[in-house]
Amino acid sequence: MAVAHKPWLANYPSGIPANIDVDTYSSLVEIIDGNLKKYANLVAFSNFGKELKYKDIDKMSEAFGAYLQSRGLEPGDRVALMMPNLLQYPIALFGALRAGLIVVNTNPLYTPREMKHQFTDSGVKAIVIAENFAANLEKIIGDTQIKTVILTSVGELLGTVKGGMINLVVRKVKRGVPKYSLSNTVGFKEAMSQGKKFTLQRKQGSPNDTILLQYTGGTTGVAKGAMLTNRNLVANMLQIYHIMLPFLEKEKETALSPLPMYHIFSFTVNCLAMMMMGAKNVLVTNPRDLKSVMKEFQRYDISLMTGVNTLFNALLNHPDFEKLDFSHLKGSVGGGMAVQKPVAEKWERVTGCFLAEGYGMTESSPVASCNPINGQGRLGTIGMPVPSTEMRIVDDNGHPLSHGEVGEIQIKGPQVMKGYYNRPEATAKVLKDGWLSTGDIGMMSEDGFFQIVDRKKDMILVSGFNVYPNEIEEVVAGHPKVLEVAAVGKPDEKSGEVVKIFVVKKDKSLSEDEIMAFCRENLTGYKVPKAVEFRDDLPKTNVGKILRRELREM
Repeated sequence: MAVAHKPWLANYPSGIPANIDVDTYSSLVEIIDGNLKKYANLVAFSNFGKELKYKDIDKMSEAFGAYLQSRGLEPGDRVALMMPNLLQYPIALFGALRAGLIVVNTNPLYTPREMKHQFTDSGVKAIVIAENFAANLEKIIGDTQIKTVILTSVGELLGTVKGGMINLVVRKVKRGVPKYSLSNTVGFKEAMSQGKKFTLQRKQGSPNDTILLQYTGGTTGVAKGAMLTNRNLVANMLQIYHIMLPFLEKEKETALSPLPMYHIFSFTVNCLAMMMMGAKNVLVTNPRDLKSVMKEFQRYDISLMTGVNTLFNALLNHPDFEKLDFSHLKGSVGGGMAVQKPVAEKWERVTGCFLAEGYGMTESSPVASCNPINGQGRLGTIGMPVPSTEMRIVDDNGHPLSHGEVGEIQIKGPQVMKGYYNRPEATAKVLKDGWLSTGDIGMMSEDGFFQIVDRKKDMILVSGFNVYPNEIEEVVAGHPKVLEVAAVGKPDEKSGEVVKIFVVKKDKSLSEDEIMAFCRENLTGYKVPKAVEFRDDLPKTNVGKILRRELREM
């Protein structure tokens, strides 16, 4: 791919190419098949100390894919994956892709309302879901096209003793599995067992085939499926591989993966790109349990870690973190939200490892730029564009600006999505002449480092997850005692931002507790407002549009 004016090329770290051949592979399945064979005897994934080699993942995912086909699923059909980081995830993912299916990653913390929207919008026909969330599925499955339900548990692949103990704790002690009643379900291990009776008909597909629907709010509060193709994901996988390769050793690395793989950052960086390195992926099921994260540093010689600012900050503030051995740590990468400079500085002081900030969007598969992980980066920036990628700053009319000038960041590269599923108008708003308008305001320095200045959108960023005011407002406005509502982001030390809502009452008896209970029923935890302010009225423009900016400034 020919890349136009790139003033940062002279500053590219040695060993990182300016361009890559993204057409080396025609499909993601081609890469998966090759690497599962190439690294057959190396450990691919670990969870709670249970390890599976690449050859194990190969056989299990092949059987799982064959099972999906035996249930009548055909190429192009959608299958939802709804679970935290478990060994079942890569098996289900690779199996579904090998069967020619389109994967729909689903946040397991979604409420029934959010699940219903995503499943009906995407037309999901099958789902692999952890039993912890089956009760929510029961409430909406009748409104979807889902006919195949594969249930799994946290401990299902961890062995009889360890798995049994973990399931006992999850089910009985923590009461993490609400009662549910779903008919015609099958267990994950049973699905693999049945799949062995069939022969997987591999479906690699073509470069421009959509293979992943990754839902995002985009530029509005309506969740939309970003159509990511074989070429998009192969490109970003190779881009990440090439910016890591000069600093890491193939077949020697152990990557800590505390972020959920249903999130596009961990999906591409950890689950896919690390496979190119023949690395060992250590899956953390519950990253909020900091002890479980730190335990993996004790269990393994962790050489690479990805995370969000809030996780790095939480670990640094845990009294036992500094006691760990970081001698093997070569790289730490922060994404999903801005890495705060004090956190990055302390991280390097404690671990001896530079915390490299990267940048991207679901719509760009996601990585568009990153600081070098070897310490040649620059704190407070999002680094330089990855290979075969252009980034620029434009004014409100879309005209390119010079370095040092502030404007909207645009991205162009082979990792940029095909568009939003069934939403041509929304696609046209963000994709013009191959350039993806990010909605983020930034600037580029003379030597090519980009910096985020502010967000053009009203999007609220809570611990790396996008929260859109429109969605919050729509839910709260559904309360019969609410007249008007506006949602904004409020700075928070732990999560970057939290949601604050301003409410005008329709019924004077409305209380804060009542509003919060209603939100918890209809919104995922990180979207639930943490602050409520009742007002007599809301500031508006002369055409009646609520001025969120004015509320934020208040």
